[in-house]
Amino acid sequence: MRRAGPAIFAVLLGCAARGSRDGADTGPRDARSNDAPPALVPPAQPPARPLAGPTAPAVEDACGGSLPKMACIPGGPFLRGSDDGPKNERPRATVEVDAFLMDTTEVTVEAFEACVTARNCKPVHTIYSDFSRPRQPKVGVSWYDARDYCVAMGKHLPTEAEWEKAARGVDGRRYPWGDAPATCELAIIMDARGRSCGVAKEGAKPETGRTFEVASRAPNEYGLYDMSGNAWEWVADWYSASYEACGDSCSGKNPKGLCAGAASCPRSTTRIVRGGSWYWEADHATTTFRSHHLPGNEPYHHYGFRCAASLDEAAKLTAGR
Repeated sequence: MRRAGPAIFAVLLGCAARGSRDGADTGPRDARSNDAPPALVPPAQPPARPLAGPTAPAVEDACGGSLPKMACIPGGPFLRGSDDGPKNERPRATVEVDAFLMDTTEVTVEAFEACVTARNCKPVHTIYSDFSRPRQPKVGVSWYDARDYCVAMGKHLPTEAEWEKAARGVDGRRYPWGDAPATCELAIIMDARGRSCGVAKEGAKPETGRTFEVASRAPNEYGLYDMSGNAWEWVADWYSASYEACGDSCSGKNPKGLCAGAASCPRSTTRIVRGGSWYWEADHATTTFRSHHLPGNEPYHHYGFRCAASLDEAAKLTAGR
């Protein structure tokens, strides 16, 4: 697979940059432009999508700059998991990640199709036209499709720890906006009106619903959109029944989950998805909720993704590798 073309500009990067409620996770039911690598911009220029909240200047200072359509997530320890949710979220404990950058939105249909046109990604056809508009998140992708796209962009699928760090913000929020429960004013979820906030899929029963365009709701403190709702997001890790069961593989610094995310894992058959979606209720949209699915599955309604970039990956992009 060919990589997308290199970026040219330089930057100084200053940071080293449902399941059931008893924990027996069943996962979602249904099955079947982040453009080419962006140029880095100097620290003096604003990010392509402004960071939100009172901590935004501190975040920018921590990274010394930004990538268009990406936000910097400062490194350091954070509290991951919850002792109040399903068993698979337990225990709540401190882990640490290095600084990294995260796409501000889920990868869109137009961005994915650009990768296909460039012959860097294989085609993934969406069954319903309601899910095929340019600025909707690209859904119907397998874990492998998501991984391959990110690699083609010179990036990677975020680890589960990276994803949760980015979703929770600087103060460990239950939802990207705070601790208030998810509503349709805050996220694209299922509510009393039905799936996708009562917006029906064309030519179908009203309860079916669809995704919305990315960034249709406000971002979190890091400037990330749709970390709750809209599309489930694949992450790199193999699924474990709990962090405790995962053991050292889910602990410490830069945890990568069972088998360190290797191509195969004798201890697991499913990969993790995060963030909830338009199809599921508010309790799936917390920053700690964990679900999972077979990595080769392509559920046409639900699964999308976004990419992350380590500082080394960002440097390689600028060096033309």
